[in-house]
Amino acid sequence: MTLNVAVQMDPIARINIRGDSTFAMLLEAQRRGHGLCYYTPDKLSLRGEELYAPVQALTVRDEIGDHFTLGEPKPTALASFDVVLLRQDPPFDLAYITSTHFLERIHPKTLVVNDPASVRNAPEKLFVMNFPQLMPPTLISRDLDEINAFRAQHGAVVMKPLHGHGGAAVFRVMPQDMNFGSLFDMFSVTFKEPWVIQRFLPEVKHGDKRIILVDGEFAGAVNRVPAADDLRSNMVRGGAAQATDLSAREREICDTLGPELRARGLLLVGIDVIDGNLTEINVTSPTGIRAIARLGGPDIAARVWDVIEAKRR
Repeated sequence: MTLNVAVQMDPIARINIRGDSTFAMLLEAQRRGHGLCYYTPDKLSLRGEELYAPVQALTVRDEIGDHFTLGEPKPTALASFDVVLLRQDPPFDLAYITSTHFLERIHPKTLVVNDPASVRNAPEKLFVMNFPQLMPPTLISRDLDEINAFRAQHGAVVMKPLHGHGGAAVFRVMPQDMNFGSLFDMFSVTFKEPWVIQRFLPEVKHGDKRIILVDGEFAGAVNRVPAADDLRSNMVRGGAAQATDLSAREREICDTLGPELRARGLLLVGIDVIDGNLTEINVTSPTGIRAIARLGGPDIAARVWDVIEAKRR
């Protein structure tokens, strides 16, 4: 079957195609003969009940420095597409939330991947709190007394913004840490919402596993090992990608999450697991597809399109 596909993403000229999962999905869609169009989220307009964007026909190539060609912008009703890929990166801010409200108006007649209402209602560090039995001890708060009580109970902790992304502003705080007061003040001024305080997992030095689920089923995984002088394992922060298999505990985590992800229409999801502990559920624009393929793992982009085509039938 041939589908008419639009992708809502960040500026395509700026992406690093070696690691970009959206680009992998576009290459596979084009290989299958699907028509591709592109627009950025700032171009969305709601005119009465019609959602429009000035879309551009898109051709992609797996060539660094020459990876795309765009046609002229044409104002088009997004309801005319079979599929819209919601693939812009965080921050998960009011602009992002507004785009999910817009896209909800055309879904599911036009299949939006992932379901925009579920993306809006499953912030990555909040949704994961639905599964405390799979997680390390975690507190979400900005109250100093609560944070100090949590630190007293658990010792070393990690502090990070509730709606942060890409490993930005992630700190390890040690017991009796002289930097904690200044760090608390900085977070209080910088972030309006509460932040995440989580028991530090020393085994992160051996890797933070990114596991991809497609329609609630395990599809592939990559182990991301942080640099020797960094807490963060995100590949954009210098984490090294390694091939990996799942442990029994990690399979249990996937089996527990799968039915809920499927019920919410979260077709492509990336979860983060450290030493058998679930730490995040990424639903906005999860990455890892190209790294997994490069290490000899499965072709997750092909699996995603198998599921999308089946749903469109």
